[in-house]
Amino acid sequence: MIHESCMARKPWHLAFTAEPEEVPVLRRTVRMHLGLWGLHEAIEAAELCVSELVSNVITHVGPGTPTDLHVSMSGTYVRLEVHDPDSRALPTLLDASTEAENGRGMALVDAITDRWGVQLRDDGKVTWCELATGLASPSGHGGGIRVTRAEAVLGLYGQAALLPGGIRGQGTSVCTAVAKAAAIDVIADLLHWLHRHGYDPDEALDCAQTSFERGAG
Repeated sequence: MIHESCMARKPWHLAFTAEPEEVPVLRRTVRMHLGLWGLHEAIEAAELCVSELVSNVITHVGPGTPTDLHVSMSGTYVRLEVHDPDSRALPTLLDASTEAENGRGMALVDAITDRWGVQLRDDGKVTWCELATGLASPSGHGGGIRVTRAEAVLGLYGQAALLPGGIRGQGTSVCTAVAKAAAIDVIADLLHWLHRHGYDPDEALDCAQTSFERGAG
């Protein structure tokens, strides 16, 4: 049994000073965290949004502004927030086809995100946006319906305490390190079931392998 813990998608934030040289650092940080979260499909859009939101602070509030980046899950969406102390310099959305430079960054954010907005606070404002991940649940994994079904089965194995201590996680999602042993148990049990009902387990394994290699959905 492997007792390695999984990477939880816990909210995190990073305080920084809004300067142009900080933007690539923030992009790398977001890329690293979303990669650890298994949200590779959202990385490129998230990096672009962070660049535009931070650049908006630099341009309209001023270089050197104390700023915070917050990243979290909002249901099955990745939520990015940029906090700054100025509640007067609000983001402006202009048509990206215009020749004006100001506002085009937010038009880009508007185009690639599912939703965005500004929240005014006593100590400043929060400019936020959310990106879809394609997850079936906030703590699930990508990979389509087959992965979703597998997670549901492995979750049932954990609830039934078929592994020492069960599989611990939220809902039907599981830590992949622990779930590997459960997945092997699932396969073995299915082979026993096939044998018990008069089917050839080796033939079933061959068919499953062929289906896997074809990537059948």
